[in-house]
Amino acid sequence: MSFTLAIVGRPNVGKSTLFNRLVGKRLALVDNQPGVTRDLREGEARLGDLRFTVIDTAGLEEASDESLQGRMRRLTERAVEMADICLFMIDARAGVLPADEVFADILRRKSAHVILAANKGEGSAADSGVLDAYALGLGEPIRMSAEHGEGLNELYARLMPLADGFAGRAAAQEPETDIDIADEDAPRVPTRARPLQIAVVGRPNSGKSTLINAILGEERLLTGPEAGITRDAISVAADWHGTPVRIFDTAGMRKKAKVQEKLEKLSVSDGLRAVKFAEVVIVLLDAAIPFEQQDLRIADLAEREGRAVVVAVNKWDLEPAKQAKLRDLRETFERLLPQLRGAPLVTVAALTGRGLDRLHAAVLQAHEVWNRRVPTAKLNRWLTGMLEAHPPPAPGGRRIKMRYMTQAKTRPPGFVVMCSHPDKVPESYSRYLINGLRDDFDMPGTPVRLWMRSQAEDNPYKNRKKSTPSRLRKHTGRKPADQS
Repeated sequence: MSFTLAIVGRPNVGKSTLFNRLVGKRLALVDNQPGVTRDLREGEARLGDLRFTVIDTAGLEEASDESLQGRMRRLTERAVEMADICLFMIDARAGVLPADEVFADILRRKSAHVILAANKGEGSAADSGVLDAYALGLGEPIRMSAEHGEGLNELYARLMPLADGFAGRAAAQEPETDIDIADEDAPRVPTRARPLQIAVVGRPNSGKSTLINAILGEERLLTGPEAGITRDAISVAADWHGTPVRIFDTAGMRKKAKVQEKLEKLSVSDGLRAVKFAEVVIVLLDAAIPFEQQDLRIADLAEREGRAVVVAVNKWDLEPAKQAKLRDLRETFERLLPQLRGAPLVTVAALTGRGLDRLHAAVLQAHEVWNRRVPTAKLNRWLTGMLEAHPPPAPGGRRIKMRYMTQAKTRPPGFVVMCSHPDKVPESYSRYLINGLRDDFDMPGTPVRLWMRSQAEDNPYKNRKKSTPSRLRKHTGRKPADQS
């Protein structure tokens, strides 16, 4: 990316709509009510032949105290200082408001390159607002409509001369690409070009954003005592103890029956999408109220999506009886989540940063297990021993013969057993084999997929009718089939 562009302005002027148009995807949540965006969201933007990083920011508020609006403003001001270019958006239909004049003065002092855009500029109702924008002293405004894609050519013309000045710096910072990979199924080493994807999920106010800020070592995400601050699934890149990672911060997931507002439904669906993009999912629990029904549903969701799972218990610094609590947590975990038996359970304190080293090691271990491949010869020797120890049942007197076994995929590990009557194999016997795979091949906690298949299913001639040999037809009196 050659440069960074931050989109700033009052709430509900269309910043997220323009962000989505520049990145070509509906990444940022968009709604008619103001103040939807709270965190900083980055994306890779394309405008003509320009490639740059665009930052969607929270609406600039006049509050400067420790309230939620005040913290949002400080985060936006930080984005202004980080960005190479600022795109200051106003609502052309509403005209220039006193708050716009205050923020224009802030941008003149904090940013070297400011571009003024009058959004919602379609139609004659916006004419007066576009003319008023000249009074801000930021040069000629771009008349644009983010919703309809108008004004992007003029934005390109403004960005092009500025982009040339950042081209040399971008070449020096370009990550290493085109790396040869001998075996696509082999465990990959995370790189800057392909970082390890991690999603942090959990109930509201469990400390997800605080944990990610502790990993990053800076106040990158908006935090506070209020539940439900995070709305978008925000992804941030980091170097975590030498491991290149991309971490997704998700909105807190409440019970489905309690999610009534449209905005919260969009936030939860955005978080579910982040789980599908992740390789490792950190399920964050509150030490005071761990393993509630919603925690179990979230962990089960990650397992069903086939992701490596690490369970982290936050706010451990507030727990008085740590050893007794830890024993209870492990016992409860094994009992309530048998499908994740053996998954790492790590205690952390996001506010103080304690336990992050153990969490990092647990994430790498879960990722390695998630990528594990077992040789076919070793699998079949193991299958022979499992069959001798506990032969499969014979439903209806029909014996099930398991001939051989192979690993079909990784991420997560998936195995195929070729057998007779695969539809007759009971679920209990499949669980017996899956638990054996986890124990004997050291695959704790990771989802394991097991499929039973019959060799007859792969026979292309199984439904073909047998023809009677000609030497037998004259003896049997059968006539050849009508060739017409």
